[in-house]
Amino acid sequence: MGKAKSKRAKINTSRLAHEAEGGALGAVAGTAIGMIAGPPGMVAGAIIGAVAGVLSGSVIDGDTRREDAHTRELDEELGVAAGELGAPTLKHPPAARGTYSAASLGVGILAEEEPAEGPIQQPE
Repeated sequence: MGKAKSKRAKINTSRLAHEAEGGALGAVAGTAIGMIAGPPGMVAGAIIGAVAGVLSGSVIDGDTRREDAHTRELDEELGVAAGELGAPTLKHPPAARGTYSAASLGVGILAEEEPAEGPIQQPE
């Protein structure tokens, strides 16, 4: 119970920090734009900019949290988090012969076939 509560407190603190940063930057930008209308414009610009900054900071923080949760979910599914990356989970039958395919040796293309990149152009 205590671990979940501390995690929630950390998330709230982080969210508030991002909102405060957005609010401060919005207030500065609003003040700069409001200078055109003089001191009343600066005050109004600071207030409007701070509100817009808080809202954008909140939205960006929420999007980042969703992306992080999705990434953790994918990492868990792929085995990155548990240290199982690349561990085989399928039961493949053993190889019958130790031969390689022609494509893996680079000999699978016949001379009369045109490569996928197209013909080699002649210099002019």
